Amino acid sequence: MTEEIAKFYDALSDLVKSFEQKNVTLKMTQDLDSGMVKIYGERSSALTRAKAGLDEVAELAYDTAEHHPYWNLLYDGSQILKIVLEKWNEDLTEDELKEIKWYAEKIKDATANVSGNHHH
Repeated sequence: MTEEIAKFYDALSDLVKSFEQKNVTLKMTQDLDSGMVKIYGERSSALTRAKAGLDEVAELAYDTAEHHPYWNLLYDGSQILKIVLEKWNEDLTEDELKEIKWYAEKIKDATANVSGNHHH
């Protein structure tokens, strides 16, 4: 962590605290070693945060070249999670279950392809 990032985080923490004193509920998490700070508003839930995290995973899957040995695992896994999170408070339809099974088969095939291939 650089000194500049530490100073920024401290200033941001003070700003968040000032809003909390005005009864604005915020949650801030940080991983300064990775250069990440996240701020969540009062209406964010575990589900909305999971969806946001999945968007980050999907972005990596879309940006990663398809020739990467783990691309299929990442992409197909993220597609299953997308379906599950979208329907978290509802029942999955038969079509959605079929789609999940199809992606699961693709993951099974991709796992066989990378088995014994240790990517560095």
